[in-house]
Amino acid sequence: MIPPLFLGLEHLSTAVFLLDENGLVLYANPSAENLFEISLNHISEQALTHVFGEDSPLVSAVEQILPGNTSFTEHELTLGTASHAFLSVSCTFTPVQIGTVRLILEFHQIDKQLKIAREERMLLQQQANQELVRNLAHEIKNPLGGLRGAAQLLELELPKPELKEYTQVIIKEADRLRSLMDRLLTPHRLPHCRNVNIHEVLERVRSLLLAEHPQGVSIRRDYDTSLPEIYADPEQLIQVALNISRNAAQAMQGRGVITLRTRIARQVTLAKKRYRLALMIQIIDNGPGVPENIYEKIFYPLVSGRDGGSGLGLTLAQTFVAQHHGSIECDSKPGRTCFTILLPVTETAFHT
Repeated sequence: MIPPLFLGLEHLSTAVFLLDENGLVLYANPSAENLFEISLNHISEQALTHVFGEDSPLVSAVEQILPGNTSFTEHELTLGTASHAFLSVSCTFTPVQIGTVRLILEFHQIDKQLKIAREERMLLQQQANQELVRNLAHEIKNPLGGLRGAAQLLELELPKPELKEYTQVIIKEADRLRSLMDRLLTPHRLPHCRNVNIHEVLERVRSLLLAEHPQGVSIRRDYDTSLPEIYADPEQLIQVALNISRNAAQAMQGRGVITLRTRIARQVTLAKKRYRLALMIQIIDNGPGVPENIYEKIFYPLVSGRDGGSGLGLTLAQTFVAQHHGSIECDSKPGRTCFTILLPVTETAFHT
């Protein structure tokens, strides 16, 4: 039961815990119950380890502060409960001596702020990458044409036919590099939008993947068929989903399960603009996960987690999604990698 002096806590939007001298939970207000998806009845008179686990940084912080009287704020804590994914919060620790209450914990969720800041950094990085890659591709394409032409002229002058093998190597490698440069420049065309059913896009991707991996890859569909159409370029969306799915199939070495999931998201902020509805597409695989050394850089151009990869698939996917004013994120651990794409549902999509 809440001490009389703390009755107003139940009306706060801030999550609050009250602890006794042993660090046991005396009270958690409704905001704390909602934030951490816990019940006061379940955690009352329990240690914080019961709520957040033995290794939680919150537990060690409380153990250090309870003997003293120092108030401080931890600005970025990552906490999780048995029933909730990890949350990023700031926490203010305030020692008191009111009845049996010895410590007040006040939590502010900062996931949304971190997400917005991360999206802004990614957008700036993407714009810088695009400009760098575009300029680099143009600079490389020009001498490549001269190199290929010189090799063709040289081939005509060679006295021995067997020497043409070497000029053919030059020509083929020049063509391969030119193809790579063309792919780097592809995202700079504007999308050709129309009303699109996202499930038609995903079914096209599914059929292509099954044709490429007829034996080892299983593709599951988890569709919300009530979703509205979106105003988008279907070819670009096919390329986005296909690039991600192909990466998944290759990471699983052609054996595993890929799930294509669609849902509606409400009240979403994308590219600093608020949308009432957004389409959520998730591509999930049960492969080994993204290598830790490239996890923060997977959308950068020419970064690949496999030998022989061009490192352009996810870069193109991110660019196409950004051209649709959407967002793309990756959450990966061994056994489960999930790419989540959010695309705004605009009024244009409701009018044919």
